[in-house]
Amino acid sequence: MPVDPSAYVASTASVHPDAQIGPQVVIGEYAIVEQDVAIGAFCRLEPYVYVKRWTTLGERNEISTGTALGTDPLDKNFTGERSYLRIGNGNIIREHYTISRGTQPESATEIGDGNYIMTSGHIAHNCKIGNQCVIASCALVAGHVEVEDQVFISGGVGIHQYSKIGRLALIAGNAGVNSDLPPFFLYSDFRVRAKGLNMVGIQRAGFTPEDIAALKTAYNILFRSALKLADALRRIEAELNTEHTRHLVEFVRASKRGICRE
Repeated sequence: MPVDPSAYVASTASVHPDAQIGPQVVIGEYAIVEQDVAIGAFCRLEPYVYVKRWTTLGERNEISTGTALGTDPLDKNFTGERSYLRIGNGNIIREHYTISRGTQPESATEIGDGNYIMTSGHIAHNCKIGNQCVIASCALVAGHVEVEDQVFISGGVGIHQYSKIGRLALIAGNAGVNSDLPPFFLYSDFRVRAKGLNMVGIQRAGFTPEDIAALKTAYNILFRSALKLADALRRIEAELNTEHTRHLVEFVRASKRGICRE
């Protein structure tokens, strides 16, 4: 049976017979769930949520009123073929939010686990959002953006397509992101600039004083030493061999758009 017997579906909701609705799911008034949708156990869809075709939700997701999931990409190259939106477990997506599926046939937009996504924003086609991120109200995440775990994106931030945001980065409100942002650092300004370590985030993540000291030194080498980028990365590798500095170096070396500067 596509709808588990323990699920609650409001009388005014529209759920396609081919949709898979898991145990203890709640689907509120006037919500719409199309065919080829799977909703995992204990998810809650408030009234007027719209879950479009080829969308999958894991367990314990809470989707607030007026949100549309799996929308067609805002991309002129989209041909209407099958693509996907895949959402993990334990996410909260608040009111009036839109998340698109992939543009290319069989491609996907992917949202991880435990993210808190606030109101009135958009995550575009083919984005990859990690775990335990916060995306505040009115932030706009363009196509093919990759966001690592535990990132905090403040309100009104706009992120250019194909940008990458490193783990535990914090982007201040209304910043415009048009380059890659290495992990563990704080960023602000309309044309985004590095501003030091994301101290609150890394302390909450349990980083030791030794971890923090190594990242401070790595920051100074990367942004303030006047070394060429390749030389700065080699110096960080030679002098600061920790788990987090290694991740920092790997992220910067993999950047295709170039990294933000101080």
